[in-house]
Amino acid sequence: MNAPNLTQRPPRSPRVRLGGYTILPRLLDKARATLAGTNGDYIYNNPNDGHFFSFTGITPKALFAQVKSGAGDWDMLLWVNEHAPLKHTAFEIQQWSDWTETVAFNDVEMREWFTEQIKRLNPARKDLRGTFDYLDLDDFVSFGGVA
Repeated sequence: MNAPNLTQRPPRSPRVRLGGYTILPRLLDKARATLAGTNGDYIYNNPNDGHFFSFTGITPKALFAQVKSGAGDWDMLLWVNEHAPLKHTAFEIQQWSDWTETVAFNDVEMREWFTEQIKRLNPARKDLRGTFDYLDLDDFVSFGGVA
């Protein structure tokens, strides 16, 4: 298993797609790093990961168990497509993935948290709208980038 060291670099962006799915490559990076003990501050099965699990019907435990087998990305995608209780067409996966790129924090408490995070990262930024924007910027800044 090729586990990334997430104490040295971030997982893949949630925008990166595997088999049309957003979130999945990042989720795999976090699972592999968790198994290797190199996940740092990254948490497998966080709320963002939950979007993938809800859409496919796969449980976090089942996916984690399959990652333990050492399967690479392609084999993991084949496993997801075979074992997902909720089957979707390529078009549905594309539509869902497009939607995930627009997900924003929709309750007052999370909006307030998001606003505080933007202030922390760079209060002058006006282009940050949703979850993926925040995750990409936070990953960049966490490893030395300037927001």
